[in-house]
Amino acid sequence: MSVVTFVNSIEEKTGKTMSLVAIATNMAIENNNRILIISTTNRDDKIRNCFFQEKQVKKVRLGIFGENKSTIEGESGIEGIAKIARSNKLTPEIITNYTRVVFKDRLEIILGAIKKEKISEDEEEHEIAEEYVDLIRVANLYYDKVFVDLDNNLSEEIRNKILKESDLVVLSTSQNYTSLEKVKEYKENSEIFKQKKGLILVGRYDKYSKYNSKNISRYLEEKNQVLTMPYNTLYFEAAEEAGVPDLLLSLRKLSDSEDRNAIFVEEVKRASEKIIYALKELQMRM
Repeated sequence: MSVVTFVNSIEEKTGKTMSLVAIATNMAIENNNRILIISTTNRDDKIRNCFFQEKQVKKVRLGIFGENKSTIEGESGIEGIAKIARSNKLTPEIITNYTRVVFKDRLEIILGAIKKEKISEDEEEHEIAEEYVDLIRVANLYYDKVFVDLDNNLSEEIRNKILKESDLVVLSTSQNYTSLEKVKEYKENSEIFKQKKGLILVGRYDKYSKYNSKNISRYLEEKNQVLTMPYNTLYFEAAEEAGVPDLLLSLRKLSDSEDRNAIFVEEVKRASEKIIYALKELQMRM
């Protein structure tokens, strides 16, 4: 049982969420693990679009499993879980009642809270924050791996609590000098990296940049090459059309190393294997 949290190095778009989705989905497909993805955002939830279609979308997407009938209800899973967590009655079994299933017994999702524009006089709006910590702690008793997409909307206190609950933290960064400077500073001052519980991942990666993975690894004094998530057109299109599971399943059959999608497949696989290896190393040290 392990908690893997993805976090941005600074407040910018690094492809953090898309990296998490690709890696967690790949693990669910390739490994006999039960995986839960938890979104902590209260804004537009990118994870929602990766796996589920809105009810109002009339277009039927034909996937490799046939017609995709996944839809989104009015209330997110975390909202229901939060109510139970506040009464101290949260159990692993109850969590499963609020997840959305992508692959049965392999991959489940808990979407972030839906920010209500207006509430009635009889309703009281609760900020969902501390409940995420309880959810992660309890979910870790049931799922083999819990992937947390840590959003900046949560307070620093709650974010730190979630990081403490995490077995491994994946720090997502952009491929530019300013971001890498921030990562270097974070590495030097972070207990996570001092305890060797952190990995660095470059999102939206372009192998032709002068800031390639080898140069970045050298600059950050990383013993092993940093992880990368190459920008892939097919993947980012699928992420808008609830097509991520079908796409990753179809790319498993890719055998041509010269195919334009090959580097994306290779790097998703490398990141998945590195995370699994890092978790095993951490467990051996305990």
